[in-house]
Amino acid sequence: MKSDALKFRRLNDEFAVAGQITPEEVQKVADAGFKTIVCARPDNEDASQPSFAEIAAEAERVGLSAVHIPVSGMIGEGQLIRMEEAMKTLPKPMFGYCKSGGRAGSLYGAVTR
Repeated sequence: MKSDALKFRRLNDEFAVAGQITPEEVQKVADAGFKTIVCARPDNEDASQPSFAEIAAEAERVGLSAVHIPVSGMIGEGQLIRMEEAMKTLPKPMFGYCKSGGRAGSLYGAVTR
């Protein structure tokens, strides 16, 4: 039996992480109480993944903010600056995703230490 529940892991009250989501799951992100989606996955990393533009369009449709801060390899200064800005200006709680949730969690952890 396939579960329709959105799978994510809360790091704290303001940030949770998950693996890749689909545009169809964006409503579930909103229903779970999140206000912003943070995508840490580069587009075209996998041929089957939806683009950030697809996720962002659906996020806008359901009233969520969305930001793309792709991480490939080590987190760089530019990504840290963008994440710090997102944390200051975008509504919380935030839902971060990438392929597994690891890079989204690392990005959040790097700016909140």
